[in-house]
Amino acid sequence: MKIPRASLSRKKLVFAAGFAAVGICGISTADAQFVPPVFPGPADNNSQFAAHAAQFDIGSNFLQRLGREAVYGFAARDNSGGGGASQTTAQPLYRTWAEGYGTSAHTAAQGTFVGDRRKALGIVGGIGATIAPGLNIGFSADESRTQIDVPLALQSATLGMTQIGVNASYVTGPWAVAVAAVHGFARISSLRATALGSAYANYRGSIDGVLGEVSYAYTFGQSRIVPKVALEYVSARTDSFAEAGGFRPVSVADARGERARVLAGAEVGHYWIIGQQAIDVSAYGKFVDNFSQNIGDVQVSLGNNAINVQGIRESRNGADAGAAASYIYSNTVRFYANYDGKFRDGFESHQGTLGVELKW
Repeated sequence: MKIPRASLSRKKLVFAAGFAAVGICGISTADAQFVPPVFPGPADNNSQFAAHAAQFDIGSNFLQRLGREAVYGFAARDNSGGGGASQTTAQPLYRTWAEGYGTSAHTAAQGTFVGDRRKALGIVGGIGATIAPGLNIGFSADESRTQIDVPLALQSATLGMTQIGVNASYVTGPWAVAVAAVHGFARISSLRATALGSAYANYRGSIDGVLGEVSYAYTFGQSRIVPKVALEYVSARTDSFAEAGGFRPVSVADARGERARVLAGAEVGHYWIIGQQAIDVSAYGKFVDNFSQNIGDVQVSLGNNAINVQGIRESRNGADAGAAASYIYSNTVRFYANYDGKFRDGFESHQGTLGVELKW
């Protein structure tokens, strides 16, 4: 039987169409089985960088406060008896102080870091003693809590920091030498907004720092100019952590950094005797040179994929400035208020302190 040519043509078309359909299905199946790699984002650990920078700032503030406490402040040395008493009045051998402070800081965008805002509240307590003429030692503890906001990365964190410090000074005539050392440990909790809720993590941090300062006081009646030069070193670390919850939680390696700097400037001040009390006011300015900063990369991982992200650092040069006012009620009681500011390219920190010092 002879098959018509038209029927053969139709059969060829049906066969070709079926073959093409199978091929298309095979390609679609292969495409469905191929899963492209998913990489972590370079800003996923911005809150970790903010916490790392906060530890540097908090540790440096505490070091400089201890250096200031080590020499009692010039007014106390110049008017040891209070209320205009002469230098021959016997000085109390022991003292204690308590402070409360608040800090506001801002770091601008830098590399993959999108910038942050930080606010901290803290309390300080300390005790000191004069163990020989002109030689003073002290011990102090600082407890603070910092709220960190990284809005452009949809991240936030809280940092609870405990610091312990020691200081010592030797004063002879117009010369004063002060040293201080601190160790701090932190508890950090972070949140990162994702498409499926917040990814969270809890981890630890730590700091260590030392400070040495030399000053010389020029006096003009009840006024003074005190040039100062200091060398400061601080190292900070945050532990590695793995996020939980949210969409695509990441694992982050530990972050380490160290900074050494020189601070050179002067304090100017004046005090007034009012009856049996004294009021002292002062202001200072310092040039800051961060001559060494070693801030390493941090690895951020998602599954088997990882990237290295550069940590953030301060600008090489900047300035510190501040002011203080003391009400010396008697030889044994002093109330004071301080302002301390740090000004860098892309970073500012402002701190206000209220305190009381008792001697006996």
